[in-house]
Amino acid sequence: MMLSTDIWVAALIRRAELGGGFGMVVRKGDARAGSVLVKTLNLADKSVRLYGEATRGDGERVWMRPALSDQESDLDRYIERAIRIDPDVWVIEIEDKQGRHFLTEPVEEG
Repeated sequence: MMLSTDIWVAALIRRAELGGGFGMVVRKGDARAGSVLVKTLNLADKSVRLYGEATRGDGERVWMRPALSDQESDLDRYIERAIRIDPDVWVIEIEDKQGRHFLTEPVEEG
């Protein structure tokens, strides 16, 4: 059984806090089944990355970088488009000295 999105998001933010980062909900989506975008900010070098959830053909949940740009303005435009397409999407921002995302599922950096 999969967790509802609101509980999953709370756990992600808690992992970030326990690991020395800071996480916040920028936009709430559907509490039960909303998709999630995670934007990370590396405080050391000011780099940003965006991660979106996806499902592999075998049903495994993975994370990928839907926008490979390292420009925050490009990532913000991607997020705006995603919200227009899916108003139930959650947007989480994580700030960390090492740029960690704190996701526990597989991440395909591609």
